[in-house]
Amino acid sequence: MRSLCLPLLAAVLLAGGVATPAFANPQACADLWTQRNEIYKAQGYCFRTKRAIAAFGNAGCQYDNVEDLPLSANDHRVIADILRQERALRCPR
Repeated sequence: MRSLCLPLLAAVLLAGGVATPAFANPQACADLWTQRNEIYKAQGYCFRTKRAIAAFGNAGCQYDNVEDLPLSANDHRVIADILRQERALRCPR
C-alpha cells in the first residue's frame, strides 16, 4: 500500500521543484524511511537502531547486513529511488 505512494511522492516532488530544499520535510522523510525499511523488514533484516526496532521489531530477522538481503531487481530499484529522494530532501541519516 505504501509502495503505491512512492511514485506519487516522486511526481509531486519533481513537479513542485522541491529537488533541493533548504530543509528536510519531516513527514516526507519519515514516509520514505518507513517505505524503505518496510522492504528491508519483509526480507528479514535485523534492525540496529532503537527507532527501527521500535517500528518494525526484529522477530524472525535473518540478515545483519542490508547487502545480504535477497532483494529482487524491483526492490533494488525502489530502494535506490527512495534513497535518491531522501538525499534530495536532505533527510537525516
